[in-house]
Amino acid sequence: MNPEFNPPRGRIYQIEGKCISLIGNDIDTDRIIPARFLKCINFDSLGESVFEDDRAILRGKHPFDVDESKDASILIVNSNFGCGSSREHAPQALLRWGIKAIIGESFAEIFYSNCIAIGIPCFTLPKNSIKDIQKYNDNKNFFLEIDIKDSCAKSKDLIFNLQIKESSRKMFLSGEWDATSTLLENENLIENKFNDLPYLKFNSNYF
Repeated sequence: MNPEFNPPRGRIYQIEGKCISLIGNDIDTDRIIPARFLKCINFDSLGESVFEDDRAILRGKHPFDVDESKDASILIVNSNFGCGSSREHAPQALLRWGIKAIIGESFAEIFYSNCIAIGIPCFTLPKNSIKDIQKYNDNKNFFLEIDIKDSCAKSKDLIFNLQIKESSRKMFLSGEWDATSTLLENENLIENKFNDLPYLKFNSNYF
């Protein structure tokens, strides 16, 4: 887990880091972050509780607990990852644990969209390629360098051609995924639009 949370901002071209593998299909959002944590006021502490129930069952042997996974930032998963409830807390918890990108066989649509909205690119690879990475990652620390522009990932020994929606790829390269930064960068346009709205001008007479 990354103790210092630095949220992504603006344009994202490359992501590099250690991989962490989570084996299993149909891992839903209730497993990623159990429902009892949805009552939180903000997302700040969710990273500590990611996969809380699964980790309790495995008593320190869960991939998110073992020493080899410390400082990992690229999550490798199987099919239909993030299915179930549409809760945005799931990608928020992963982000705050330290995950910067996810590579899997497939993703639930709403989970995928929630990830993109907070700056976590989700890439897909065929089943055999995912299994190869997970098998390789099981035996040693496995680092990948992801190039979003070219949609590829490479290590010292392997290279993979990743799949990502073209619209998502363009959003990361342009920074348009980051709605807050986009708004701040266009403060003058917002101010001009505000001043052009007749009903706001009218209401301003009452203040």
